[in-house]
Amino acid sequence: MSVNFEPEVIAIPAGAFLMGCRDYAENERPVHSVWVDRFALGRSAVTNRLYRIFQEKTDRTVPAGFNDTRFNDPDQPVTSVSWFDAVAYCAWLRERTGKPFRLPTEAEWERAARGGLEEKLFSWGDEPPQTQPRYAELWRTGPERCGGRPPNGFGLYDISENVHEWCADWYDAGYYSLSLPCNPQGPAAGVRRVSRGGSWRHQIKIARVAARSSLPPEYQYSDYGFRCALSL
Repeated sequence: MSVNFEPEVIAIPAGAFLMGCRDYAENERPVHSVWVDRFALGRSAVTNRLYRIFQEKTDRTVPAGFNDTRFNDPDQPVTSVSWFDAVAYCAWLRERTGKPFRLPTEAEWERAARGGLEEKLFSWGDEPPQTQPRYAELWRTGPERCGGRPPNGFGLYDISENVHEWCADWYDAGYYSLSLPCNPQGPAAGVRRVSRGGSWRHQIKIARVAARSSLPPEYQYSDYGFRCALSL
């Protein structure tokens, strides 16, 4: 019996959007118009189930979460993976499928997370996270299984919550002042890689769609995962 090892992806339509936020962190300013070409993004973060196939086929180091019952449910997002692990997974998918899988750029991630809504704080609008379904019940000791809450306007699950998600770009707090208006790829060099989205470990469990974070690419944290993008 064949094993389905390919993540399910959702096509994100080409379009311009206003990236950033005027009222919060300095690194989210200035708000600027960005055009993003059509691409696809994983319906959810890469799960333990999918990552285990890659890990076993390539003999890559086993993530720490695989040996911890708080993190090793097959349908939870894989955690404790570095940026290099995420990039290697995408490269393996490219080789196996012949499809151009990769990590999303920071601009692609925010375009997708907004779900077609313009200048809203969250993927659903401006209402605070505490108003979301089951907010008080979730994320007690680790990430939840993927897809347990309603998707955003593009059909993406958990896009601003559960785990931080690695992006392709190097991080620069002042990059928005220099960003290209069409398909920006981030700075040419840096010491930290961009991550986006909220975390089960944070006091506020769901992040604003414009909120930016970063981490050195070799780090492996229990609230870091990723989802795959696909060039179309």
